[in-house]
Amino acid sequence: MQAAAEKIVRLGAEAIEENEIFTVALSGGSTPRPLYVLLATGMFAKPFDWSRVHLFWGDERCVPPGDPRSNYRMVREALLDAVPIPPPNIHRIRGEEDPKVAAAAYERELRAFFGSNGADGPPRMGFDLVLLGLGDNGHTASLFPELPAATEQVRWVMAQFVEVVSMWRITLTPVVINAAKNVAFVVSGSEKAQRLRDVLEGPFQPELLPAQMIKPAHGRLLWLVDDAAAGRLKRVR
Repeated sequence: MQAAAEKIVRLGAEAIEENEIFTVALSGGSTPRPLYVLLATGMFAKPFDWSRVHLFWGDERCVPPGDPRSNYRMVREALLDAVPIPPPNIHRIRGEEDPKVAAAAYERELRAFFGSNGADGPPRMGFDLVLLGLGDNGHTASLFPELPAATEQVRWVMAQFVEVVSMWRITLTPVVINAAKNVAFVVSGSEKAQRLRDVLEGPFQPELLPAQMIKPAHGRLLWLVDDAAAGRLKRVR
């Protein structure tokens, strides 16, 4: 988490110097919470000009923003309540609305913000950074095995009912994620070790291991993993 926080601060400073803004798509779930808490502390928060940071979400559970399961709520409690980021710079997915309506609205917001290379093309300007986690079934964001969003090649945002978690999810698709300038996976814990090895060193099976679909077209891909998660890798990067 320390390494991830340092990386985010460094990329943020570079992006703000170059383009005057820093655009980030945040990961949800329990793994990145300590990272967001770190970013809210003095050591990491002070170097940022938060007025130039724009926060988006890689996925969201279809629940109201105050629901304990909400990715937005987790980020708000861990980070947003502690840093001076302007409300217009917080671009949340409206999980309380009809899933398909909310997905379409978020895609329109992304297209307006980043621009697009035609109706079926990727963003003209990608995220400076997309943060991702890795599920124990190989999913990332809400790109779950054997569901259409994992291999989507046109839409930027999709809503789908995920039976394994018995709820609707809204997610960015690989179209948007792979257009980012930087993509960073943050993975921790021995329970992720075998799946991490499958994704990085196993055969390419993106329908079963959606995390394998994440290959930035022109950006950099970084895996930040702890010793426990890396325990079964044959090659340590």
